[in-house]
Amino acid sequence: MADAIITATRDLAGDAFDVLRRSVDGLDADALNRRPAGPDTNSIAVLATHALGATRLLMSLAVGAPLPARDRDAEFAATATGPDALLGAIDAIAAECLAILDDAGEVDWGAPRRRTRSDGSVWEMTAGYALLHALDHLRGHADEAALTRYVVTRS
Repeated sequence: MADAIITATRDLAGDAFDVLRRSVDGLDADALNRRPAGPDTNSIAVLATHALGATRLLMSLAVGAPLPARDRDAEFAATATGPDALLGAIDAIAAECLAILDDAGEVDWGAPRRRTRSDGSVWEMTAGYALLHALDHLRGHADEAALTRYVVTRS
């Protein structure tokens, strides 16, 4: 029998990846890279790149899969030359995240998880927390990207 938590996560993550995809689709490089509220805010390219990197890492952490390489600082400097590469990344990482969930097997959601950050600090949480944070974080940034799309296409 499938793990109900993983089944629900697949559905919710799929919805969030769809929102992210719709936020990118059809925009040119200028719109994807625009920071509509100034240089201290994030563009759609940044939001998508960061959401994808964080989701893949947190889902891997949650189910005990090997952690992917990640450069968080580079995510916040990301730019897009157009929608195609960004849409390809969304599709590829969404598929990878869903495969991570499919390959998870039985997960003890109360099991401790640890991650050493690039600054050397250690982040400790349960497997369940890592999974819920992955979903919350992904959906939050997907919704931010949708709102940013709304703003940049009307200004």
